[in-house]
Amino acid sequence: MSFTRRAFLRSVAMGAGALAMPVMGWARAETRLRVAYAGSMGALMHGGVAPVMAREFSTRIEGRAQGALGLAHMIASGVIHPDVFISITRGPMDLVLAAGRAREALAIASTELVIAYSAHTRFTTAFRAAGEPGHAAWWRILEEPGMRFARTDPTTDPQGLNIVFMMKLAERYYHQPGLARRILGPTINHRQIFPEPEVMARLQGGQIDASSAYKTEPAAMGLPYLSLPPQINLGDAAYEKAYDAVSLPLKGKIHRPSPLVFYAAVLNTSQNRAAAGQFIEWLRAPAGQAILRRYHYDGPKDAVALRA
Repeated sequence: MSFTRRAFLRSVAMGAGALAMPVMGWARAETRLRVAYAGSMGALMHGGVAPVMAREFSTRIEGRAQGALGLAHMIASGVIHPDVFISITRGPMDLVLAAGRAREALAIASTELVIAYSAHTRFTTAFRAAGEPGHAAWWRILEEPGMRFARTDPTTDPQGLNIVFMMKLAERYYHQPGLARRILGPTINHRQIFPEPEVMARLQGGQIDASSAYKTEPAAMGLPYLSLPPQINLGDAAYEKAYDAVSLPLKGKIHRPSPLVFYAAVLNTSQNRAAAGQFIEWLRAPAGQAILRRYHYDGPKDAVALRA
């Protein structure tokens, strides 16, 4: 038994009020952890993390998947009380920390923004050849008449903000003024906006042609996607100052992009703070990182902890 696993089992036993057995070691009475996490993490949590927690640690993960910004607002206002909150980008986590709902947040992974596309769309051939000599650039394809593009709500989900930021960065990078407007329409475009868990399902079923996505989403589902230059994909902290050159006014606030890092925090109202803390440490340890890699997440790189 590794140190990390031993420590986790000890915290679970203490949190559950279980008794230590003299021969078998720590009793493995089932405990539960309520985890609120960014909707893009559904495949990882359901298919990778939750089964291991149940099998190896007798811990049931009760997940709530939703846009991280919407979750952050509910946590900050006291509407929901999870044990652990996992956010994509620092913005939602900063909101929770500022509200005094957590003391610190640790980086557990990172990713990048891509353009996912359906294998059933009439644009498949064009997407596969995008950028090759004699073929259209990816953004030219997205401008085609009849293109059905999907994204999430920028008022509740960081990915909804990030695709707008990425298109604004693409305008500068490719010297194409007005590119974001031509592809996305207005910031709140109800013809394109869907709840985050629905986007990949619609893409897989051929109901839409292309969408914004974090690399982890289409990779986990075997869907094709286009990688983008690091200068615009929000996945490289080395370009953080370049990313900061664009902004989006929304609901009376100016929003700016930040690198796509996943942060995890134990909430102050957690009913099992010890186990919640060990869960986050497990995600950061080799065993947890191996599962994250299996689901196409990159490491946290040089991201530092966030503190209230």
